[in-house]
Amino acid sequence: MPFEKIKVWIRAARLRTLPLSISGIVVGNALCIQDTNFSWTLFYLMLLTAIAFQIVSNFANDYGDGVKGTDNSDRIGPKRVLQQGLLSRQALKKGIIWMSLVALSLAFTLITAAFGRESWLYFLIFIGLAIFSVWAAIAYTVGKNAYGYRGLGDVFVFLFFGLVSVLGAYFLQLKVFSTAAFLLALVVGFLSVAVLNLNNMRDRENDAAAGKRSLVVILGPVVAKYYHYFLIVNPSVLILFFFLRQPLSFYWLSFIGLIPLAFHLVKVITNLDPKLLDPELKKVALTTFALSVLIFISFSLG
Repeated sequence: MPFEKIKVWIRAARLRTLPLSISGIVVGNALCIQDTNFSWTLFYLMLLTAIAFQIVSNFANDYGDGVKGTDNSDRIGPKRVLQQGLLSRQALKKGIIWMSLVALSLAFTLITAAFGRESWLYFLIFIGLAIFSVWAAIAYTVGKNAYGYRGLGDVFVFLFFGLVSVLGAYFLQLKVFSTAAFLLALVVGFLSVAVLNLNNMRDRENDAAAGKRSLVVILGPVVAKYYHYFLIVNPSVLILFFFLRQPLSFYWLSFIGLIPLAFHLVKVITNLDPKLLDPELKKVALTTFALSVLIFISFSLG
């Protein structure tokens, strides 16, 4: 494959979205790091699997929005590969299929490594979850009943980036659930939805014109802002509540990750131009990832 074509596929993979996709995995594993049964092999497999699922989602998003005409010249965000004619519909569709197979293969390897022959029930549940993840990644924008066009994107992002990611990682390592994992799953889930909400606030007018009824389009710009405050303030309070109760020497490290979110809220409150929300989207995504790394360090140091 020529180098220029490889660059196009890398662009379609949207590398800037990948740190957010593994934030929940990092947090879920952070809670297990001090356990004697912790497996670095499982941790690395989880990271690769999460990245693969995110790339499937990015390819499908590019395809679905491109086919529907949502990605057009009026769109504020970065130009997509199908929109620019860098890849054909057929090529992108093949990319989705092949990347889905890669993601499922990685998931199968991960699940087998985690459970082996120990529990066929857990094995089958997680295989079903992997298949559901591929469906969710594609159905967000692809097809007549794409749920991202019906205001359900926020629900699925909260489910997969928060609950499934954190609780799934924790269970794959320790084969149990915990209240701590659930609380931090809420944190990652809310912040991940905040990234999507920023994306939808930025693209609200274009989405509405294209018939994409994101939650922001349904709520309107004013209520969407209040919703965003909830998505930022709620996890910040949960982080403070959680770590102030933890017997960790470096519990305060996680509070550093909240500082950029405070400045971000001020930006959103005073914002009058949707174009200026694009850098804020990147800021929240990277802050969420940085927060997950700080949580991992906190638990690693004890």
